[in-house]
Amino acid sequence: MLETNRLILRRFRESDWSDLHEYLSMPEIYRFEPGEPISLEKARILAMERSNSENFHAVVLKSSSKMIGHIYFEHMDPKEFSTWELGYIFNPGYQRHGFCTEAASEIIKYGFETCHAHKIVAFCNPLNTASWKVMENIGMEREGYFKKKAYFRKDVNDKPLWHDCLAYGLLAADEP
Repeated sequence: MLETNRLILRRFRESDWSDLHEYLSMPEIYRFEPGEPISLEKARILAMERSNSENFHAVVLKSSSKMIGHIYFEHMDPKEFSTWELGYIFNPGYQRHGFCTEAASEIIKYGFETCHAHKIVAFCNPLNTASWKVMENIGMEREGYFKKKAYFRKDVNDKPLWHDCLAYGLLAADEP
């Protein structure tokens, strides 16, 4: 468990399904993410799966114990490179309050101090201004711009809808 002034970052619990459903059922969440809005049953399954994973952290408001988003933080292969990938999704009702920056900063600190990361990386669509601003606010540097790197959806003719990708990184020596 990690703690900031306003937040607790902890392992998922099966009981997080309702808060998880609250934001993962919203179509706008998937503008820059794979997947589609989830059902209550899928939220229950996802919360259970994530409660057994060390890669997902629930982000909870101290003041109300409400889960307002989650952080993804995974040790990438090959493990000997000591590189970790960061990702996040927050409930739109709690965006633009600095919660994501606060939580991501704490995960970065944890990554370098506890996991002994050599490097932490993150990726986003260039149109996702809020995401790349968080990355820059936590000290990450833009390292690359990849044209048509991936797609999450296809058009009506089953052709991929490719999107560009920004790559960000932070080395242990560069940590804020």
